[in-house]
Amino acid sequence: MNLRDLRYLVALAEHRHFGKAATASFVSQPTLSTQIRKLEDELGVTLVERAPRKVMLTPVGVEIARRAGQILADVDSLRDLARRSLDPETGSLRLGVFPTLGPYLLPHIVPRLHRCFPRLELLLVEEKSDVLMEQLRQGKLDAALLALPIHDEQLQATFLFEEPFLLAAPQGHALAEAGELHMAQLDEETLLLLEDGHCLRDQALDVCRLAGANERGGFRATSLETLRQMVAADVGLTLLPALSVAPPVVQPEGLALVPFAAPAPHRRIALTWRKSSAMTGLLERVGDEIADAARTRLATVA
Repeated sequence: MNLRDLRYLVALAEHRHFGKAATASFVSQPTLSTQIRKLEDELGVTLVERAPRKVMLTPVGVEIARRAGQILADVDSLRDLARRSLDPETGSLRLGVFPTLGPYLLPHIVPRLHRCFPRLELLLVEEKSDVLMEQLRQGKLDAALLALPIHDEQLQATFLFEEPFLLAAPQGHALAEAGELHMAQLDEETLLLLEDGHCLRDQALDVCRLAGANERGGFRATSLETLRQMVAADVGLTLLPALSVAPPVVQPEGLALVPFAAPAPHRRIALTWRKSSAMTGLLERVGDEIADAARTRLATVA
């Protein structure tokens, strides 16, 4: 058994297609197929169910592929540790961020990180939170910006900043005239929310439960921008994170933003990485820069 064959199996588990897995592994399809069969012979079990148009892993194949992914991540971490012991700030940093944070924070932290770490190549991935966590576990990401709490013993989460929510209301709505909102004022109101899979949806639902508000049925948005435009069109109310409304983000006509009285509802953002990572020292410094940039941006929100 060798690491190369484990990488082939992990690629096949990911793509569920011999041709795509071979392309991703930079080998021919016959080579990948032959090595998978050799791995099966060595282990004495069938890893893959082969059908004319579909590839499925057997139950033991799924578990072995999962453990192979962990082994490969640990091997990559060892190599990274050796390389970074010579120069911690060289190489690449694969950083993940979720969609309701990325567009509003990345333009402000990327230039800053380039200035602070000029020899570090920053590779960015935007995905929903559950996808980012899985990519962290598999070693496909070095770190990710995620909302707390995070329940995973493999991961280290370092708190960076709190991002308050504001109420977005159509101009002319009774709540749009309030200088400052109290949570109780949302009692019996209905809010427009994002579709399943967005962590902001879960955070907004928590606010709804605390305030006695409800989700508006029959509509779930795919993005913050859709929510923003629907509110401006007088379809309903929603919650927007503060960074998404910080200048120079322009709000559409017809939309009013109302802050909450303290303690305002908020989400807590952390930089998260594997506890076994060789990059802990560097990531702590990166986290300090991100936190400072975010707090600077949040100070511009009236």
